[in-house]
Amino acid sequence: MVKGVSRQVIVVHAPEPELFEQAIFILKDEAVEKGGVTDEVLLEEARKLINTPARKRRPFYLSGPAWACGGALLTGLVWLLTVLI
Repeated sequence: MVKGVSRQVIVVHAPEPELFEQAIFILKDEAVEKGGVTDEVLLEEARKLINTPARKRRPFYLSGPAWACGGALLTGLVWLLTVLI
């Protein structure tokens, strides 16, 4: 049980609930303490976050093999230099 912790949240219901019924946003303490933030501004920010598309991730599958090949090449060059010198 947690005592002495209170958070303010915003619950935004989905306009077309196909997969999600609602989104819950937990406000930062700084936003609550400022006092200059109105309910309309908070709701607008929450709706803006809901409507933004997700960021596309770069293809991670390519970077692993590329680093492995680079490491193997570097190891081979170091080995070649130690054998020749």
